[in-house]
Amino acid sequence: MTSKAPIVVIEDDENDKLFIQEAIKSLEVINPLVFFSNGVEAIEYLIATLEPPLVILCDVNMPNMNGIELRQLIDLNAYLKMKSIPFVFLTTAADQGLVNQAYSMTIQGYFKKETTFALLKAQMSAIIDYWDKCLHPNSSFND
Repeated sequence: MTSKAPIVVIEDDENDKLFIQEAIKSLEVINPLVFFSNGVEAIEYLIATLEPPLVILCDVNMPNMNGIELRQLIDLNAYLKMKSIPFVFLTTAADQGLVNQAYSMTIQGYFKKETTFALLKAQMSAIIDYWDKCLHPNSSFND
């Protein structure tokens, strides 16, 4: 890993949260993980923090503010939009309508959560490795 920016995970299911946390931990990722249970908590953090996250991994179905609503709010907020934070849906809700709606909102990925630890670990590795190496407005160009 070259980036030490936090990885934001927005997930309301405690079992899924632990599963994701263990998968990322087993990859020996150095980035801190920052968890939120809903979009309201996440948006408050994203507005308050100065350091843009490496990537946001967001569930679709959550209480208070779901993932679709959160992404819409980020796109409407000029400050957050300028942070250019990669936004990826990681969810069990996978149907054509949701995928179409999500991609109409400038997301960078939509993944159905894997159901085994080995597959989830591989999925997390691919997502994190991609965003660690991908150049985007938050990249460090001094290296």
